[in-house]
Amino acid sequence: MDFDWAKEFSGAVTVCDPIGTILYMNDKSIATFMNPEDESPIGHNLFDCHPPEAQEILRGLMKEQKTNVYTIEKKGKKKIIYQSPWYEKGEYRGFVELSLEIPFDMKNKIRG
Repeated sequence: MDFDWAKEFSGAVTVCDPIGTILYMNDKSIATFMNPEDESPIGHNLFDCHPPEAQEILRGLMKEQKTNVYTIEKKGKKKIIYQSPWYEKGEYRGFVELSLEIPFDMKNKIRG
């Protein structure tokens, strides 16, 4: 799988397979979620990195192949989290999470 476009993308991109095995993390994702001394999470299960409540939510999303979008505030930054299934030739292949920093006073434009 080729993710070169995402390597230096300014948002965190994390990709897993249908059972939660981490397939890819771009530079921002690694910097956001990992400590420098940690071993690579590629090949490990993302459920090991989440508390039970989050595991339950993720399992439900993955089972139902549903998108989940919300905002968080952490360490003085606001982010939008976008978690969504990904497909290859129509076959469910896992989940992608995008974590993007957004302004606290972000404008909302209505387009017709």
